[in-house]
Amino acid sequence: MNTWRLLLTRPAEECPALAATLATRGIHSSSLPLLAIEALAETAEQRATILDLDRYSAVIAVSKPAARLGLELLDRYWPQPLAEQPWFGVGAATAEILADYGLRVYHPDGGDDSESLLALPQLQQALTRALTPRVLILRGEDGREWLAECLREQGVQVDYLPLYRRRLPDYPEGTLIGRVRGERLNGLVISSGQGFSHLRLLAGEHWPELARLPLFVPSPRVAEQAHAAGAEIVVDCRGASAAALLAALQAQPAADL
Repeated sequence: MNTWRLLLTRPAEECPALAATLATRGIHSSSLPLLAIEALAETAEQRATILDLDRYSAVIAVSKPAARLGLELLDRYWPQPLAEQPWFGVGAATAEILADYGLRVYHPDGGDDSESLLALPQLQQALTRALTPRVLILRGEDGREWLAECLREQGVQVDYLPLYRRRLPDYPEGTLIGRVRGERLNGLVISSGQGFSHLRLLAGEHWPELARLPLFVPSPRVAEQAHAAGAEIVVDCRGASAAALLAALQAQPAADL
C-alpha cells in the first residue's frame, strides 16, 4: 500500500513537533524550512503601542510567531494583563499559545484564516462594546491587508504591531529538488501564502516537476494561489494544525513512489 512521504516547510522551530506527530502514524517526513523568523528590534513605537493596550476592544495575533513575540512584550510591560480584554488567534495553535499565558482567547473552529476569524461572533461582540472600537493586530513586518480593510469598512480603527520579518533561508542551488528526489517524497506541505511563494522561488526551473506533486495548504486563499501558479493537485486542509493535515492525508490517497 502506498504511504505518504512528505516535505515539511514550516519554520525550523515548528517542524520537529509536526514530524513527530506524523511519525506516530507511520508517515515519513523531511523538513526543509522555507520561512526563517527574525524578531524585529524593539522600538519606541512598539513600547507606546503595548503600553496603550487597554484602549483596544480586541487584540488579534495572526500567527504563532506574532503570539510568542507579542507575549514577550506583554510580559515586560503588562505583568498583570487585562483580564477582560478579548484576544483572538487566527488559528487554534496560535490561540493555544495565548491561552497558555492566561489570556481570554477565541479562535475560529472552521478554518485557520482571516475570513473565518472575521465571522467569529465573539469578535463582533467585542467591537460593539465600544462607541469607537479599536483593534490591534500583531503580525509580521509585511502582511495581508484584507482583515484590517474589512474591519475598517465596519468603522473600526485598526493599528498594527509589527514584531518580526520572514525570509527564505539560504540553501544551495538544487537543494529542494534534490531533497524531493533523493528521499522519494510524494507530497508537499505549505503553511502560508508566503511559504508557497518561497517554494516557487526555491524550485526555480524544477517547478513544473514539483507542481505535479500533491500540495497540502492551510486555506482556500493559499489553494487559489497554488492553482494559479500551476500546481496540479492542491488539497485545502482548512487549517494549519497537525490534526487538519492528518485528516486531509487520510482523505487523499498517497501518490505512487
